[in-house]
Amino acid sequence: MDLGLTDRTYLLTGATRGLGFATARALVDDGANVVLTGRTEEAAAEAAASLGERALGLAADNSDPEAPARLVAAARERFGRFDGVLISVGGPAPGTTDTTTDDQWRAAFETVFLGAVRLARTAAAELDESGVIGFVLSGSVYEPIAGLSISNGLRPGLAGFAKSLADELGPRGIRVVGVLPGRIATDRMTQLDAASGDPEASRARNCATIPLRRYGDPSEFGRAAAFLLSPAASYVTGVMVPVDGGALRSF
Repeated sequence: MDLGLTDRTYLLTGATRGLGFATARALVDDGANVVLTGRTEEAAAEAAASLGERALGLAADNSDPEAPARLVAAARERFGRFDGVLISVGGPAPGTTDTTTDDQWRAAFETVFLGAVRLARTAAAELDESGVIGFVLSGSVYEPIAGLSISNGLRPGLAGFAKSLADELGPRGIRVVGVLPGRIATDRMTQLDAASGDPEASRARNCATIPLRRYGDPSEFGRAAAFLLSPAASYVTGVMVPVDGGALRSF
């Protein structure tokens, strides 16, 4: 299938590794250009260099109010167009409701929630018909995940915002989608397994709850996200798409 990605340009935040980088790789492999961001210029430049001339790496902080406009401008300057964005940030600090501090909630709200909303609003003002805004969220949109109280609180709110945005931007031909990774074999998943005190046992327990009986590979997420961002998914909007091996039990 031709996804129609050739020469289109996408901005991906938090994409120097993990799910964001896997999506950037899938997009570039299919002929798209990407602007990817990371916490440092060095990390962003290194990730972009590994993808070749179709990639540009920039340092950006999702909580910086000036970052969205700067990143969109960089995409237009380097590649001459801006067709969509995939908004992702690192997972918020793990913790239960009684161990999570006010400072952790505030920091996560600024990056995970408000930073994502700000970037989506900026993208919405800049995109033309056939543009797309994607959010990397979590299965916690539908089912709380033990030990991740901040994610359980903020991700459903972003899903609601995405749904509202899809309604508002639909008449302009702009799509909005959410991608919900389950247990994908990333550094984040390694961190969460390690926090259990017995990483191997944690992974075994988790795999037993997944119908496919394994963690996903980042490339599997990347290909699914690239499809949803592509013109091939032109009639898909306002939905949350799990990429989780069947782990979610809701319809």
